[in-house]
Amino acid sequence: MSDQFLLRNYTRYPVTLEAGEGVHVYDADGNRYLDMITGIGVNAFGYAHPRLTAVLQEQAARCIHTSNLVSSRPQQQLAERLCRLAGLDRAFFCNSGTEAVEAALKAVRARARPAKDRIVSLHRSFHGRSMGALSVTGQPCLRQNFIHHGANVTYVEPNDAGALREAIAEDTAALILEPVLGEGGIVPLDVGYLQMARDLTHGAGALLIADEVQCGLGRTGRPFAYQWADIQPDIVCVAKPLAAGLPLGATLFTEDAAQWLPPHSHGTTFGGGPLACTVALEFLDMMEEQLPHIAEIAAYFLEFLQALPRVREVRSKGLMYGLQLDRPAYPLVEAALQRGLLVNATQDTVLRLLPPYITMKADANEAVRILAEIL
Repeated sequence: MSDQFLLRNYTRYPVTLEAGEGVHVYDADGNRYLDMITGIGVNAFGYAHPRLTAVLQEQAARCIHTSNLVSSRPQQQLAERLCRLAGLDRAFFCNSGTEAVEAALKAVRARARPAKDRIVSLHRSFHGRSMGALSVTGQPCLRQNFIHHGANVTYVEPNDAGALREAIAEDTAALILEPVLGEGGIVPLDVGYLQMARDLTHGAGALLIADEVQCGLGRTGRPFAYQWADIQPDIVCVAKPLAAGLPLGATLFTEDAAQWLPPHSHGTTFGGGPLACTVALEFLDMMEEQLPHIAEIAAYFLEFLQALPRVREVRSKGLMYGLQLDRPAYPLVEAALQRGLLVNATQDTVLRLLPPYITMKADANEAVRILAEIL
C-alpha cells in the first residue's frame, strides 16, 4: 500500500506501523520501535493497555454513539470529574484540541464588545489549525496562507513580564496561553509569569484561557500544568490523551464564562460520545494513580538527557522535553528512527520527547543511549 490517495499535507516517517504494546510499536516487517513521542502526546499509557482495552470493549458492546439530543451517563460523569479536577463549573465536549480552543474563542467573541475585543497570545504558541485557532497561534509561518484579515491579536514573548504587563489593557478581551508551549519547543512558563497573567486579566476584566491540550492531564506531574502556579483560569482546553487514543476534547468553563455559549450557540455531532467518555473516565483513574511515578521517572530521565553531548539546553516540565540543539533536528529524527526510537522535531533545532506515563528506567536508558549515538 502507498499514500498516493492521501492529501500530501504531512511529511511522514518512512515507516508503516501495524501494532503496539506497552511503550513499543511494530512496523509491517516486525521491527520494534520505542515510542517517545506517544502519538504526539496522545498515547499516554502506551499501546494495548489491558485496563483501557477492557473498558473500550465493554462499552463498545453496549453503545458507541448517541447524539447530543440526549444525555449519556458516561458524559455526565466525565463532565463532573473534569470540572472537579480543574476547579471549574461547566464542560463542553468535542473531538480535538483545535475544537476545544474554538469553543473557548467563540465564548470570548460572544462576550467581546467593540472597545474590548483584543486577544493577547504568545509568540511561538500553537493552538490548532482551524481558522479561529490559527488566528491566535503565534507562528506566522502557519498563519500566513490563511489569516489575512484576522482577529485583533497582540503577541508577546513567553516569560517577558514587562511585555505582558504592557499588552493587557482595558481593551483586552482575553489572554490565551499554553502553560508549557509544546510546538513552540517545550517552553515552560514561569510560575510568576502565570500568576501575573491571572492578576492582569482579573484587573482588566479579561478572560484567561489555559490551553492544556498538550501539557495537561498529568503530563507535567499534576492534572493541569497551571496548577503549579496555584491559579484558576476562566477557561481550560484539553484533548490529546483524554480518551487514550480515541478522539475527544473538552473545554471547561467557569459559570460566568459559560453563559456566553447559551443553548444553540455551539455544538458537535461526535463530541462526548459514550465510548470515548467511558475510556476517558478510566484514563483519569489511571492518571491520578500514576502521578507519583510521572514525577519520579521525569526527574530520572531529565538527569540523563542533560548529560547528552551537543545539547545546548534541555527545557522540561514533567514528561515534556525539548532538547535545544546546535544544528537542525530533522536529520536526527530519521537517524533515531533507524535505530528504533520515535521522537520528533519542532522549531527546526529542537528534538521533542513526550514519553508515555508508563515509561520505566530501562526505557529511559534505551532512549538516552540511542540519542547519545546519533548526537
